[in-house]
Amino acid sequence: MKQGAQDSTGIRTPGAGGSAVPRVPCQPQAGDLRREQGAADPWRKQEATAAADRPAEGVRGEHTHGEAPVPSPRPLVRRSSVRGQILQALRTALVAGELKPGEVYSAPALGERFGVSATPVREAMQQLTLEGAVEVVPNRGFRVVERGGRELAELAEVRALLEVPVMLRLARRVPVERWAELRPLAEATVRAASSGCRATYAEADRAFHRAVLSLSGNQQLVQIADDLHRRAQWPLVGGAVRPARADLLADAAEHTALLDALVARDVEVVRSLATEHFAGAD
Repeated sequence: MKQGAQDSTGIRTPGAGGSAVPRVPCQPQAGDLRREQGAADPWRKQEATAAADRPAEGVRGEHTHGEAPVPSPRPLVRRSSVRGQILQALRTALVAGELKPGEVYSAPALGERFGVSATPVREAMQQLTLEGAVEVVPNRGFRVVERGGRELAELAEVRALLEVPVMLRLARRVPVERWAELRPLAEATVRAASSGCRATYAEADRAFHRAVLSLSGNQQLVQIADDLHRRAQWPLVGGAVRPARADLLADAAEHTALLDALVARDVEVVRSLATEHFAGAD
């Protein structure tokens, strides 16, 4: 296969001797990310534009008192935005199995794939390192952490210890109309499951659980539970990358059944459904 060619799946591969760069789903287009970063010299362009917009010194009605002009702020938000987009794309690739457990990926190679420099990719990978998704390999890049079934079971147990008691307390206190507001989110998990896309379902799944826990008013709980949930969605080493569509639909159906029990204030059914849901969490 020639340099830069594509195989039948649309995954671009380098020439001989190079490592394949994974196709990352749902990523921003390269042109959009380049525009997000700015032209070749964005700081000079930003300052030139701001200078053109400033009135000349000494214009009638402007009291400068001889002070030096205030330099235009550099667009740090833009760089943060690019880094955030790359981080989201990498998380999606991780859940979808595009970044495989045990494989090493370099920031320059992924940066070329995204159409950005290695810097925002490296910064995003550092965040994934803090989250435990990857580990640094000196002078090579980042290795996707290999996880087994035991770690997944431990995460499910911790999530159950956090979320089930909260759900039982909320089942007794939250008004029915508040639960009704979560119906669209439960239905969204069913639609996402119908697509068969693991990454799409992962986002909808976490959104539903965040909404339920948010009714507790404890944002620390919401954040900790969401971090655990995200880790539980990473693929296992040697495991199936894409679960069967039927498995996703079954998981989504548990959301709607759980919501029905919460609306009915049936605490025992909530307990049973929530416990079963976490026991089969993936």
